[in-house]
Amino acid sequence: MTKERLYLYDTTLRDGQQTQGVQFSTAEKVQIAQALDALGVDYIEGGWPGANPTDSAFFDATPKTRARLTAFGMTKRAGRSAENDDVLAAVMNAGTRAVCLVGKSHDYHVTDALGISLEENVENVRASVAHIVAQGREALFDAEHFFDGYKDNPAYAMQVCQAALEAGARWVVLCDTNGGALPAEVGRIVSDLVAAGFPGDRLGIHTHNDTENAVACSLAAVDAGARQIQGTLNGLGERCGNANLTALIPTLLLKEPYASAFEIGVNRDALTGLTRISRMLDDILNRVPSKQAAYVGASAFAHKAGLHASAILKDPSTYEHVDPATVGNARIIPMSNQAGQSNLRKRLTEAGLQVEPGDPALGRILERIKAREAEGYSYDTAQASFELLARDELGQLPQFFEVKRYKVTVERRKNKYNQMVSLSEAVVVVKVDGEKKLSVSESMDENGSDRGPVNALAKALAKDLGQYSPILDDMHLVDFKVRITQGGTEAVTRVIIDSEDGQGRRWSTVGVSANIVDASFEALLEAIQWKLVRDCSPQSVVAE
Repeated sequence: MTKERLYLYDTTLRDGQQTQGVQFSTAEKVQIAQALDALGVDYIEGGWPGANPTDSAFFDATPKTRARLTAFGMTKRAGRSAENDDVLAAVMNAGTRAVCLVGKSHDYHVTDALGISLEENVENVRASVAHIVAQGREALFDAEHFFDGYKDNPAYAMQVCQAALEAGARWVVLCDTNGGALPAEVGRIVSDLVAAGFPGDRLGIHTHNDTENAVACSLAAVDAGARQIQGTLNGLGERCGNANLTALIPTLLLKEPYASAFEIGVNRDALTGLTRISRMLDDILNRVPSKQAAYVGASAFAHKAGLHASAILKDPSTYEHVDPATVGNARIIPMSNQAGQSNLRKRLTEAGLQVEPGDPALGRILERIKAREAEGYSYDTAQASFELLARDELGQLPQFFEVKRYKVTVERRKNKYNQMVSLSEAVVVVKVDGEKKLSVSESMDENGSDRGPVNALAKALAKDLGQYSPILDDMHLVDFKVRITQGGTEAVTRVIIDSEDGQGRRWSTVGVSANIVDASFEALLEAIQWKLVRDCSPQSVVAE
């Protein structure tokens, strides 16, 4: 059976940038565009030229891509020609092969938001699209508020879309701008259009996630005949986000009936880079990746319950709908007080620790985990701390150094500009290579900003660890999470620290104490110990 071509249109750089707190630099937009191109999407919407300096600069520095780079703008304004509309001219001057214009398809928005007649709006759409086509560019028309408009006045919503098609638009994209449409009604309305003579291979779908249905609505539109999907990496977008391409792409490639019915620009080899691209975007945004994200999340293939882990060891398909390697992800068997020996042995093997079934150490490790979690520890997320605990119980944890004492102070004072500032100072005494060493460090960074007491402790601890200090040079903290596990006077603080090194490894450690600094230091200490376990040869470890 010949597969139909289904086109992917990425709007991360434009619609995704409307996410609260997101603002890409020009260099970051270029980096993301190159990653999208390598992935295999068909269109990359770069932004709105003239709307802001960053978008304009991006189109001046656009990378060469196989994907069709697209400039976004709006249809011409009433009362002027397409040739003399300066806003439309800025979009055309970006020089992209494709241009996407947004226009109203809901009669209410035409009369009340734009304040023009319904006929004027249709002419604005027709003339704008015709102008793009006359310039030799591929034209796309985003029919804004289409589904709400169709429900209120189907004849007018279709009239607007028909005007764009007759003017030469390659694609008319049906937009659920408010994100309130549900999959069944999206499917029904797209089916209505196809039945009315609109060619499905010229219809696209653009959904928002306000009911957590953006992916489902996109698939419903495809089922009904639409052949272009617009979305964003990691579901970025205004309010609740857009249709998430990191969920849609693997679904289209790996799930039936889509895998057999459609061909997309992304192939199986490129799909293995999906998790990396997803996390690259989060790194650019300085955001913690969602662990529960479908396909690419750190927990997407995590198996916590002992029954699940036991079955996974026999046949991964028992609890996994796809092989995690197909999307560049990995299976995780986390440790927790729900764990059984199947989980434990699998996780130990992944850590390079071979323990035979029935070894008494397995029971001791499980009991120790359960006791520690009763105190507030969490080994579900802190995999590195679990490994250190297991190594200790197995007698395989080297003692690189010993912390004799530490102290941290926080001072609030005025600087030379008469501004109140904070400054933390930490003192750490360790015994390493048979010698006691005292290190002092402040929390001030190179920009003169206070990074807090945990940062001061981290710098002081790593400052002078003898032979081990150079090994820690490429290690840095990437996330710090605090949670109070009990209330009232017996409150306990749990701190999770995520660390990363120059080899791209990322690991999590946990500390628990009634004192937040003490809990932080415990997690920090274990992060350093894990790094040294990984990078030190046994012969280089000096017993204390």
